[in-house]
Amino acid sequence: MEAALIIGILVAFLKRENQHSAISPLKYGVISAILLSLLFGAIFTFGSQSLSFQTQEILGGSMSILAVVMITGMVFWMFKLGVNMRAELEGTARNALGGNNLKISMFWIAFISVGREGVETTLMLWGWAMQPLALLGALAGIITASIIGYFVYRGMLHINFRVFFAWTGAFLIVVAAGILAYGIHDLQEAAILPGPFSGAPITPTNFRTGEVLTGFFTTLPYWGAAYPFGWAFDLQNVISPDGFLGAFLKGTIGFTPLMSWLEITAWAIYLLVVFPAFIRRVRATRPQLTQVAGTCPNCTTQNISIPSERTSE
Repeated sequence: MEAALIIGILVAFLKRENQHSAISPLKYGVISAILLSLLFGAIFTFGSQSLSFQTQEILGGSMSILAVVMITGMVFWMFKLGVNMRAELEGTARNALGGNNLKISMFWIAFISVGREGVETTLMLWGWAMQPLALLGALAGIITASIIGYFVYRGMLHINFRVFFAWTGAFLIVVAAGILAYGIHDLQEAAILPGPFSGAPITPTNFRTGEVLTGFFTTLPYWGAAYPFGWAFDLQNVISPDGFLGAFLKGTIGFTPLMSWLEITAWAIYLLVVFPAFIRRVRATRPQLTQVAGTCPNCTTQNISIPSERTSE
């Protein structure tokens, strides 16, 4: 949706400035970025099939962590841009109008905007590419975003970009926390990180049955602490991992019915660090009421309150 909004704003600006010839390079930039994203996803999806299970898990875990880094940076950057998004984009495009490289500039703006979002989407979907419902959900999301971007471009829908990026940014942070937990899960399965899959000596197990301990602490006769390398909980008898609820929770907040303590810890630390930082950024850009002194012969007060937008940095 962010890419669609950017492209919609730029196309509307170019038409308003009667620069129709620069719209084609913009389209080529979008198409090139989409093809690059598809190629990127194909390489990781089909190239990994010849790899061993451990290597696939290492690759999957690493890509998940990389996706978290990219999403986190994008959320903060897009919110900072989104406060004055239209003005910023139109200012960049207007500067390009005065040069000789308008078409090249439009191509690269579109390519970078869509390409960044496309690569992040590819990383988020990696591992689900062979699941039809996952691809159907991704396609539905892309179509919905395109429709909203078109409505904004046509002036049929007006969006408060500050509010829009505040809500979508908050949601993406929660999603990123789930992706981080999923990445930790993969690295534990690959035995890169200690956990209930590795069978390492530090994995807490029941000394009689050899089963990995579940919960924070178990009492006698099977005394032991499951934290930090055991299972946090096992709700597979309550929530089916293959059911709709299990799939929905996994795709939104990263919750699965069986999670390790290391996954839960990484999820919680990420949210405790990133979410408050984002909320502070949102609050720093709240519209403020500025007191303006003035005189009014027919008024009983000399102070008039008018809204003004205080931006960050």
